[in-house]
Amino acid sequence: MSFAKVYSAQVNLLQGVIVTIEVDLSRGLHSFNVVGLPDKAVDESKDRVSGAIKNSGFQSPKAKNQKIIVSLSPADLKKEGPFFDLAIAVSYMLASGDIKFDSEKKIFLGELGLDGALRRIRGALPLVQEAKRLGFEEIYLPKENAVEAALIDGIKIFGAETLTEVVNHIDENKNKINKNLENKKIPVQPQTKIIYNKETKGADFSDIRGQEGAKRGLEIAAAGGHNIAMYGPPGTGKTMLARAFSQLLPDLNLEEVLEITGIHSIAGATRGELVCSPSFRAPHHTSSYVSIIGGGTFPKPGEVTLAHRGVLFLDEFPEFEKRVIESLRQPLEDNIVSISRAKGTAIFPSNFILVAAMNPCPCGNAGNKQKACICKPSDLDRYKRKLSGPIIDRIDLWVSVGNVDYKKLGGEGAGEKSEKIKERVIKAREIQKNRFKKFGKSITTNSEMSVKDLGTMVPLTGKVRDMLDDSAERLSLSARAYHRVIKIARTIADLENSENVEENHILEAIQYRPKVTQ
Repeated sequence: MSFAKVYSAQVNLLQGVIVTIEVDLSRGLHSFNVVGLPDKAVDESKDRVSGAIKNSGFQSPKAKNQKIIVSLSPADLKKEGPFFDLAIAVSYMLASGDIKFDSEKKIFLGELGLDGALRRIRGALPLVQEAKRLGFEEIYLPKENAVEAALIDGIKIFGAETLTEVVNHIDENKNKINKNLENKKIPVQPQTKIIYNKETKGADFSDIRGQEGAKRGLEIAAAGGHNIAMYGPPGTGKTMLARAFSQLLPDLNLEEVLEITGIHSIAGATRGELVCSPSFRAPHHTSSYVSIIGGGTFPKPGEVTLAHRGVLFLDEFPEFEKRVIESLRQPLEDNIVSISRAKGTAIFPSNFILVAAMNPCPCGNAGNKQKACICKPSDLDRYKRKLSGPIIDRIDLWVSVGNVDYKKLGGEGAGEKSEKIKERVIKAREIQKNRFKKFGKSITTNSEMSVKDLGTMVPLTGKVRDMLDDSAERLSLSARAYHRVIKIARTIADLENSENVEENHILEAIQYRPKVTQ
């Protein structure tokens, strides 16, 4: 046999794409060519494959007088990364007659070392999802990726450590090279079960002295999925509060685990483990525009997508590049990021809770009674201009985090534990979920409601509406800020298990608007 065809896959944006590997052998001076828009990593696979085959006990392709052509299709799709090494190796061995097996309904994934070892790849989960959707029945991939891949039910996952293991499992020939593994088969990876880690990571709210107002704002933000900004002098606990905030969010369900683990796997942010809890992403303020939003010649997800269903914490918020701050407008409003290139448009999910922390001025002492501010007026103006009105409008809650009395810092009394607050958050989210289900909506939190949804799902009595309108007029609220006040009030009512939005809910919600010009 001088021709063979097997199947592999690669990641394209956030989805898997099946790639057909065809190998043709003909007599002549030895050559090994890979066609089908391969990048440098794919083109170099011919050397990795040759070494892996030789060191697995088979005759190296370089030892034979053969012209080898490996075709990767679809031919117009750019092939990137080391996904195809294993598929090219078994396809060559099938074409040369070294092994015999039925290649239909099988997918081969993995990078090969020169010794034949299989190395982990990125994005195994979305590749398995696409393979199952197209009717494939078996997938062979590195053992390090097996647990992640086995989240998908209805398809057999075989995690292997070497090329030899794969060959001895699939080969139908009797005269195997490696006699020690002749009768051994790779076991099917059992279905992966989601196990939630109950241990608290990072700070607990009970560890943070004082700041009851900030804790209340963070509880409302977690319950309704609202964006929140904390401002105050340095050293008052803003970063600690933000890290404790992620402990308030409910665990991810199976559908969300599949979605988030797939995104993190593609980005190379996992080591085969599952993402079962909401992500907490905290990029440094020197991070580039592309690293935050995503992009590149072939668009890759950025921090706003890695924070999907979780938390994006931007410490020293005004210190981020102006372009980065303004680019948050679309994800904060539409929960997606649209990246356009000449070759097309990529749309990445970005439904996250923004937690921003900032000082009142560059030196951090503006308004501080204990320390004098040393900033020049021009520095203050420049600092304030970093946050535009549209960005301020898109942040639902603004809470002050002031200096804590030293007696509280040294006291032994602990505050309310995160676990207790989380119970109230989960209860409030269940109320929201049931309300949305009643109205036939697929959204999950109050922050996702549209203006039309507010009219049908958050009715306000005449007295409450008059109070809101009067307050909005005195504060010169924009239309967006006006509607966000209603959403926050609805969340506050849900936390109190109140069927209707009352006056006190509106009054509290208005207090969280920033004390700046809208």
